[in-house]
Amino acid sequence: MKIAVVGTGYVGLVTGTCFAETGNQVTCVDIDSSKVEKLTNGQITIFEPGLEKIFLRNLKEGRLGFTTNLAAGIEGASAIFLALPTPPGEDGSADLKYVLGVARDLGKLLKGYTVIVDKSTVPVGTAEKVRAAVAENYTGEFDVVSNPEFLREGVAVDDFMKPDRVVIGTHSDRARKVMGELFSPFVRSGNPIIYMDERSAELTKYAANAFLATKITFMNEIAQLCERLGADVDMVRLGIGSDDRIGKRFLFPGIGYGGSCFPKDVQALVKSANEVEYDFRILDAVMDVNERQKLHLVPKIRRFFNGDLKGRHFALWGLAFKPNTDDIREAPALYMIETLLDEGATVTAFDPEAMGNVKALLGDRIQFASNPYDALMDADALIIATEWNEFRTPDFSRMAGMVKSKAIFDGRNLFDVQAVKRLGFHYESIGRPSDR
Repeated sequence: MKIAVVGTGYVGLVTGTCFAETGNQVTCVDIDSSKVEKLTNGQITIFEPGLEKIFLRNLKEGRLGFTTNLAAGIEGASAIFLALPTPPGEDGSADLKYVLGVARDLGKLLKGYTVIVDKSTVPVGTAEKVRAAVAENYTGEFDVVSNPEFLREGVAVDDFMKPDRVVIGTHSDRARKVMGELFSPFVRSGNPIIYMDERSAELTKYAANAFLATKITFMNEIAQLCERLGADVDMVRLGIGSDDRIGKRFLFPGIGYGGSCFPKDVQALVKSANEVEYDFRILDAVMDVNERQKLHLVPKIRRFFNGDLKGRHFALWGLAFKPNTDDIREAPALYMIETLLDEGATVTAFDPEAMGNVKALLGDRIQFASNPYDALMDADALIIATEWNEFRTPDFSRMAGMVKSKAIFDGRNLFDVQAVKRLGFHYESIGRPSDR
């Protein structure tokens, strides 16, 4: 099938590449000419494990192409996927200007029946707005479908190729047939394609992300309580996670969630609730707790240094909001950096993938190291903000000779508390006993 994907950001590039991998002819459209040029020349523009290999293969075999010309990109396409930004507005609502702007342009270009697919995360009722925007300039046949993505950064290729479920929102049997044909190669093992109305599909995405954000936040609250009651959050996590009604995933405490999805989607769902005069109090609390949690390590650090961080130098391991991505949007590390700098400290950071993005954001306000150990040079203490695998089993003997205070403040609970203490380190983590 010939399809078009409008937008070559994270969702668009993964979507287009994975559809090409199953034999479809895919053209991705973007207004950024420099990005299109890079992609056309085989230079991938995001970091996502496993993506580059299939991207290059499908580019070479001619199933995947890129253009800045919307008319050329959609020509002959049976389905057009809209994978466009929906940034939060000042009031927290999702801004649909890019989605609706492209929809109006499509109305001027369509030449026959086409399925237009909302792949972006959008508020309830967006499919109707897209349908109206297209119809401003087009009187022919078309359908608008809601097909939310459930891609986790770091494992997005697997999530697309082997989805837990595919959600398709449409009232149209014709659109259902097109979408079923497109997605059938991805559900051969029996995972469901779930058909529903467009509004339910739109809400499903927000509900999923809001629930996961709530689950993470609940465990961060339990961790706070553990620190005050002398309990161990790791033991609590194991104790409740074995209950299949709760499940083991998303129960790891830390310094808050970040990224492009959870913060934006929780905020947008609250805004949608407010618009229909419903007070979504749980999600208000989730947002409040998560903001506080991002700086949970800072009071511990202040206490260790007797309340004065001026002139202190910190090593920071991890900048991305999670491992296996270069995404720094709403990354807790950035909030900690700002606080440390405001209090007169300096920072040297290392991250396997995200340093370029942070350099572009912060410039020379902090230093960057070429490896984790170089970051420790002249450091008064080490802070861990992202759970990259390469941080899990470091050379503690080497570290002991580099970190002046032998203090580690771990926002991701990477190490065994007692084992690190036996090596002579002062070690503080999240929701677990420490030596102070």
